[in-house]
Amino acid sequence: MAKAKSTAFFCGECGYESAKWMGQCPACKQWNTFTEQPVTVKSKRTSVNTVSSKPVKLSSVTIEDEDRMSTGYVELDRVLGGGIVKGSLILVGGDPGIGKSTLLLQMCRQISNLGKNVLYVSGEESLKQIKMRASRIGEFTGDMQLLCENNLDTIEDSIRECMPQVVIIDSIQTMYKENIDSAQGSISQVRESTNVLMQLAKGLSISIFIVGHVTKEGVVAGPRVLEHMVDTVLYFEGDKNAMYRILRAVKNRFGSTNEIGVFEMKSSGLEEILNPSEYMLEGRPKGASGTVVACYIEGTRPMLIEIQALVTHSNLGIPRRTSAGADYNRVNLLMAVIEKRLNLQIGGCDAYVNIAGGIKINDPSVDLALVAAIISSYKNREIPSNTMIFGEVGLSGEVRSVSMAENRVQEAIKLGFDTVILPKGSLKLFDKQTSIKLIGVENIRELADLI
Repeated sequence: MAKAKSTAFFCGECGYESAKWMGQCPACKQWNTFTEQPVTVKSKRTSVNTVSSKPVKLSSVTIEDEDRMSTGYVELDRVLGGGIVKGSLILVGGDPGIGKSTLLLQMCRQISNLGKNVLYVSGEESLKQIKMRASRIGEFTGDMQLLCENNLDTIEDSIRECMPQVVIIDSIQTMYKENIDSAQGSISQVRESTNVLMQLAKGLSISIFIVGHVTKEGVVAGPRVLEHMVDTVLYFEGDKNAMYRILRAVKNRFGSTNEIGVFEMKSSGLEEILNPSEYMLEGRPKGASGTVVACYIEGTRPMLIEIQALVTHSNLGIPRRTSAGADYNRVNLLMAVIEKRLNLQIGGCDAYVNIAGGIKINDPSVDLALVAAIISSYKNREIPSNTMIFGEVGLSGEVRSVSMAENRVQEAIKLGFDTVILPKGSLKLFDKQTSIKLIGVENIRELADLI
C-alpha cells in the first residue's frame, strides 16, 4: 500500500498533535505554539526491537552488578546514580559552547580506554574536527569509532553492525529519517528519531547518550515529550565566562534526581571537582563584615557557599536593592522581618546581596545566613570565619528546622569549621559529644545578640 502523506499541527512546547490550528494548546495551555508540519503515515509500523515481546515473571528478572558501567568520572557517576545503566537512553542538554560535547568525548575516552566499544556519531562536526578536539583532551588508547552521519537509517545499520556498548548522538536536532517529509530539527523528526533510538537502546541493551540543543528559555528544543521518552535528563549549566560547570539531573529513572556534578573548564577539557565546597570558598575574605558561610543541599549533597551582603544608607528617595544568586523577593522579605522584629531601620538603606561563585539558590535553608550577613553588614560587625550558619526564617522571626542537618554539620567538620549556628530544634539530632560547637537559636533576635 502506498504511503499517505498529509500535514498536521504540532505544539512546539509539548508536542501535542492536532488536525487543525489552535490558538491555545489544550495540553500545556500555551498560546500561539502550533506550527504546521508535514507527516507521513505508514500503512504498517515496524519495530526495531530485537528481543521477544512476551511477558515474563518479575521474579525471573535478574539485576547484576555489571548492569552499571562506570564512566571514569566520580562526579558523572554520581549524577547518573552510580554509573551508566545498560539499555538506558540519556538526554544531555545545555547552552551552546557550555561543554556538552567535550564532556561526552572525555567520557568516551575513559570508557574506551577500559576496553569498551564506543561509537561517537556526530551530525555537526567532521572527523578532523572531532580528532582535533580529542587530541586536546588526551590520548585515546581504546576502541572508539567515529561516524559523521545525519541519516538515522544509516546510523541504525552501523549500530547493528558494530554493536557498541555506548553510543553518542551529537545532536538529536541534526538527525532525520527519510520517511518523514519535514526538515531536520522539526518536531516530527526529533520525536521519531528519539523513538527509534529508544527502541534500539532497549532492544540491543546499548546505552545511548543524546545531545540536545536548548531554547532561549533554557529547555531542550523540540517537543516536550522528548524528555518523557528518555530515561535520564541531564542539564549542563554554568556561565560561559566562569570556570566551573554544573551537571544537574532533573530526571533519572535509575537514581536520585536533582543530583549535581561540578566540573571546571580548563584548556585541556573539563576537570571534575571532588570537593565543591572547598572550591566555592576559595579566596574568601578574612576580617570583613557582611560575609558568612552557609550550607545548602543539592540532591543528597551538602555544599558550603559564601553569602555576601552590603548594607549602606541611601541618598535616593527609593533605596536600591540588588540580589545576585539569591531570590530577590526572598531578600526583601527577610529585610522586612529584620526591620520589624529587631527594630533595625534598614528600610531606607541600599542593600546588595551576592552568592559568591555565581551559584543560584532558591533554598529556604540559607535564610538564617542571609539574615546574619545583612545584620553583620549593617552593624559593621565581623562574623568569625570559622562559623557556618543554616536555618529557615519565618515571618515572625522564628528559626525553623531544615532537612539533612546532620549532613550539613558533617560537611562543616570536614572543611575545618569549629562552630555551627543552627535551628534549636535540630540540636536533638546530635550527640552532646560532638567535635564541633553547635549553637541553637529559636529566633533572629538570638542570632543578632550573637553577632
